[in-house]
Amino acid sequence: MAIRYNCLKTDDAARLGRLHTPHGVVETPAFMPVGTVGTVKGIYPFQVEESGSRILLSNTYHLALRPGDERVARLGGLHRFMNWPHAILTDSGGYQVFSLAERRVVTDQGVQFRSHLDGSLIDLTPEKAVQIQENLGSDIAMVLDVCPPAGCPTAEMDEAIRRTLLWAKRCQNAATRVDQALFAIVQGGLDLNARAQCAAELVAMDFPGYALGGFSVGESPESMAQALPACASFLPVEKPRYLMGVGRPQDLIAGMAAGIDMFDCVLPTRNGRNASAYTATGEVRMRNARHRDDPSPLENGCPCPCCTQYSRAYLHHLFAAEEMLGPMLLSLHNLWFYQRIMREARQAIANDCFHTWAGEWLVRLEKTP
Repeated sequence: MAIRYNCLKTDDAARLGRLHTPHGVVETPAFMPVGTVGTVKGIYPFQVEESGSRILLSNTYHLALRPGDERVARLGGLHRFMNWPHAILTDSGGYQVFSLAERRVVTDQGVQFRSHLDGSLIDLTPEKAVQIQENLGSDIAMVLDVCPPAGCPTAEMDEAIRRTLLWAKRCQNAATRVDQALFAIVQGGLDLNARAQCAAELVAMDFPGYALGGFSVGESPESMAQALPACASFLPVEKPRYLMGVGRPQDLIAGMAAGIDMFDCVLPTRNGRNASAYTATGEVRMRNARHRDDPSPLENGCPCPCCTQYSRAYLHHLFAAEEMLGPMLLSLHNLWFYQRIMREARQAIANDCFHTWAGEWLVRLEKTP
């Protein structure tokens, strides 16, 4: 078996566990930084590692376009190619079915895209999505699915679920690597009956892990948080649970409270590149003029390289001067911040105080100093 999940302890629904992969153990709940094209933007792999990350995410569609999955395979696989010694999860390209809607045609056979790079035609079938991920050599691969937008008509949702189930079985039949785990993806939006039906059929196929897709695609955070406990309960307790593409620190806490084990999102690095930093006392906008003469660190007590070596005044200057070091430092700090939340959450579950811990953090996160 490519992976093994052990649930060590629970605090109500919140779960403390270990995910054993071919490239090491991942303590869960875990946050995966996003390295779409084989890099977490602006950050060296060793810096991602130093933040506490032991698994990251890359993308099938983008890596197949460039440099090409066959090239990555010839060069020793994605781990060696990007110099990342820990676990990697690859998304299947299913999100691009949603995000590149104006550039694709979906049929039962698969998805035909117009490349966003040169306009060339790309056929992505379930079998091709698996083949690409096997060439990349990730520890965890995702099935190709259809991610419908929030609030879509019932007929569109039903069709997305039908194709997601059809493609999941075809992906499972196409998989050949014994050192790569294939996760299924549950769709259904905010319709709990649809989620339950989709989950039941996928659980019957016996995948080694399960993801909740189709969140953070237009619904409110409150609606998502309300639906998550039921959606998580539809998934096997003995297997890892992954909430795709979510989110804000508040959303991570809601997901952990519902029993989710794995998360990914571009927010920490994307917001860092746009001069926004997460701190224990709220979000900080580094372009604000009030930071111009401030000699204090971005966040007191934070051990990250940004906070231990540079002042708010210097960070403000970097963004005012449009120097690339500013986005790099804030992205790095945000990754450390996300990993701190996950580490504290794991400790809180171990100590049977997760809900107290979560409530205290949610109050802090609503502040903007």
